[in-house]
Amino acid sequence: MPGRQELPSTVERSSAKAQRTWIKAHDSAVDTYGEGERAHRTAFSALKHSFEKVGDHWEPKEHKGPSDKQAARSTPAQGSTAGGVDANASKQHLYEIAKRLDVPGRSTMGKSELVAAIHKANERATESARN
Repeated sequence: MPGRQELPSTVERSSAKAQRTWIKAHDSAVDTYGEGERAHRTAFSALKHSFEKVGDHWEPKEHKGPSDKQAARSTPAQGSTAGGVDANASKQHLYEIAKRLDVPGRSTMGKSELVAAIHKANERATESARN
């Protein structure tokens, strides 16, 4: 199925460039791997290279590149990701995102705690937008 018809809601709420990135990667992955979860994972991987999830949508990253240790692997193994949070960003950047998302206790958090808190806030925002 073409990527435009498979577009996740968080990507629908994002910029046209984010949508094009996801659709192009998805359609290419479908040609290579067939329809299914692998095509979706591949499309999200491509999206995370240039965009980060902020709340219920995706925004351009300051610097392109892998968003977490899982994405940095040349052949990703099964494992957890930061869920679209740019875990490789500076602590200051993560703090600013947490501030925008009104994450409580952000001023006392370390970098890994900020990543986890932003991920949780993103999940809440996405769930709220879907309802």
